[in-house]
Amino acid sequence: MRELFETLAAFDSVDDLERFLRDLCTLAELEAMAHRWSVARLLDQGLPYLEIAERTHASTTTVTRVAHWVRYGEGGYRLALDRLKESSSTA
Repeated sequence: MRELFETLAAFDSVDDLERFLRDLCTLAELEAMAHRWSVARLLDQGLPYLEIAERTHASTTTVTRVAHWVRYGEGGYRLALDRLKESSSTA
């Protein structure tokens, strides 16, 4: 997996990364990742789980699972959420 992570980090543009991921992943896999990211962003805004489930059409199980990883995972969600906030505040 490390080689994959290094490959992803090597991309200089979102367009190039998108092209790679569209070749690498099925549409369903990409949609699942995008779906979980949407849930994570709404969790970060402090919305209640049920509201997030309704907005994203995710199951409450998915919302709970993502919330668990946001809180107790490897810190990747938090890192990405913080970087997104930083980039939007400097834009």
